[in-house]
Amino acid sequence: MPSERPRDPWHELPGVDDTVVVRPRGSTVVPDDEDTVLRARGRSTATAAQGVGASARPAPRLHGVRVAGRDLLLDVPVVVGRRPTAPRVVAGVTPRLVEVPSPSHEVSGSHVEVRQHGETVVVTDLRSTNGTRVTEPGRVPVSLRQGESLVARAGTIVDVGDGNLLEILPPQRIIPTKEPLL
Repeated sequence: MPSERPRDPWHELPGVDDTVVVRPRGSTVVPDDEDTVLRARGRSTATAAQGVGASARPAPRLHGVRVAGRDLLLDVPVVVGRRPTAPRVVAGVTPRLVEVPSPSHEVSGSHVEVRQHGETVVVTDLRSTNGTRVTEPGRVPVSLRQGESLVARAGTIVDVGDGNLLEILPPQRIIPTKEPLL
């Protein structure tokens, strides 16, 4: 009695082409481990590259932060300090570490984090010793307590000490390409 093959729900999905690409006989090219190409039928290359369950909603426009004369895009969180280190447990993406000079040691090792959540920029004091002073345009300066966060808008100045100022920059216009860049 022949054994019945177990059902594989992946191969029963409509519109999925599970063509297996193999090396021709007599070829001297060494194959790699990835010899299966999955592509949904009827989709453009750019759409297929986004994945089967990709959202049709456009990505939020990314703000920036100016630190020590460098403009950084907030595509990942930015941790600023005298000798910044990544957190021991990273939830999500690893932050970009930016070192600033602090001859008087007013700036903590990892002093402040700037990250973007959707369209909002959040500034968080990372339990710094000397605190963080935030000045939003047209508002009175605010001192953040250890571990406190604040929603910041474009034009906000963050003072971490020793003359180190961070400026929250307006969202950047990023024009998506139709084909992935190599």
